[in-house]
Amino acid sequence: MTKQSFADLGVSKAVVDSLRERGIEAPFPIQRQVIEDILDGDDVLVQSPTGSGKTLAFGVPLADLIAADSRRPAALILAPTRELASQIVDEMEGICHARALSIAAVYGGVGLQQQARRAAKAHIIVACPGRLEDQLQRRAFSLEHVRYLVLDEADRMLDMGFKPAVDRIVKQVDSSRQTLFFSATLEGAAGKLAAAYTIDPKTHVNRNSEEKQGKINHRFVHVSHEAKLETLVGELEQDGRGRTLVFVRTKHGADRLVKKLGKRTKQVRAVAMHGNKSQNQRQRALADFEDGKVDTLVATDVAARGIDVADVTHVINFDMPEDQDTFVHRVGRTGRAGADGNGVSFVQADQAREMGKIAKSLGLHREWEASGGPVSIHAESHPKQRSRTSSRPKGKGGNRSRNGSGNRSGSSGGYGGKSSGGKSSGGKSGGGKSKRRQNRSRGRAQS
Repeated sequence: MTKQSFADLGVSKAVVDSLRERGIEAPFPIQRQVIEDILDGDDVLVQSPTGSGKTLAFGVPLADLIAADSRRPAALILAPTRELASQIVDEMEGICHARALSIAAVYGGVGLQQQARRAAKAHIIVACPGRLEDQLQRRAFSLEHVRYLVLDEADRMLDMGFKPAVDRIVKQVDSSRQTLFFSATLEGAAGKLAAAYTIDPKTHVNRNSEEKQGKINHRFVHVSHEAKLETLVGELEQDGRGRTLVFVRTKHGADRLVKKLGKRTKQVRAVAMHGNKSQNQRQRALADFEDGKVDTLVATDVAARGIDVADVTHVINFDMPEDQDTFVHRVGRTGRAGADGNGVSFVQADQAREMGKIAKSLGLHREWEASGGPVSIHAESHPKQRSRTSSRPKGKGGNRSRNGSGNRSGSSGGYGGKSSGGKSSGGKSGGGKSKRRQNRSRGRAQS
C-alpha cells in the first residue's frame, strides 16, 4: 500500500518541493492527522509530545493558507520559551520562503527596536507571551489582521504562569480566527483553556509508536547533600556515557555546578543553560551540546523546555523535580528514536517520601524499591570528598498528575503506559458553521 504523501493531504507543490529539498518525503503520523483539517479551516486540538513533528503539522498548512499579499502579520504562533520559538522559526523558514512569506521571532534577550521592525513586516510572528506584550504596548505592531492563531506547548505556558498574558493577547486577535491548540495534555487547565479558545474543534491524540521508543533504565540514588557532587562526578565519568542532561532547580545552581565540575574533573565538559544567559549564549551552549563540543548540559527546567536534542543517553535529576509532570518532561528527553536511555534521580532523605510517590505513580515500583532506603542527612557516601557546608535545600515536591499514565511530552514506554497513535475527531455542533466560522470564511476570501 502506497504511503500518504504531503501532496495527498492537499499541500501545495511549492511547499512539497521545499520539504523534499530537506529530505522530508512522507508526513509523520501527527502531520497526516491534522494537516487536512487545518487546510479545511477547522480549529484543532492536538495532544502530542515533543519530537512528534508537530511544528510542521501546523507550519505546513499555515504556509499554504496565507497569501503573500495578506495584510501582516496574518498568523501568530505563541510558544513558552525562546528556544522553542527559535526552533519553530528555523523549521518553518524554508516552507515560508517557498511561498514568498516572511517569518519573525519575538522573544526577550534581543534588541526591541530591530526585533519590532522585522516583526511588523512578517506574515507570521512566533512569539513568547511576555516579550510580545512588551512590543504590543509599545505599539510596534498590532494583531488586528491575524487570522491564524497557534498555541504551541500550551500546557507549559500554563505551568510557567503565562495564562493572564495569553488571555490578554488572544483578546486582541479577531474572533473569526482559526485556532490551532497543541499541548502535551488536553486535560485539566489545558483542556479548559482549549475549550475557551476554540470553536467546534477537531481533536487528535498522537503518541510515539512503541517501535520508535527506546527503553529508559530508571535509577534512584539516595544520597546526602554533601555527597551529591561526588556522586554526580561518578555518574559522569562512567564508561559508555554519551550526551547528558543534568537538571537543577535554579539558575545560580546551574552556574555553580558547572564551575564545580570544571574544578573537580577534566573528563567532563559541561556548560550551563538558563534564563540569565543571553540569547546568543544559550544558542551557543545548545549548539556546542548538539555538536559534541560539550557532553554535559546543566539546565533549569524553563531553559530546557522546547529543546529537542537527539542521542541523549542520560538524564540526571541532580535536583529533585518539582512534580510528576516535571519528572516526565525531564527524563523523556532520553530513550528516543528507538535508542535506550538512562534516567538517574538523586534523592535526599527529606525528599524520599515525595519522590517515592512520583516513582510509584509512574509505575516505577521495582526501580524505587531496588534503590534502598534514604541516606541519613549526615551520612557521607564519599568520605574523601567532604564539604564544609552542612546546609541543604529543602525538598519540595508534589504529585500533580495530569495524565494517569504519566505519558506527556517526550514520555516513553519506560513509564509503563501503552503508547500508541490515535485520532478522535470532535463532531460539529448541529446546524452548520458558527458565525465566527462564517466570518473566518469571508475573511479568507478577502485576503
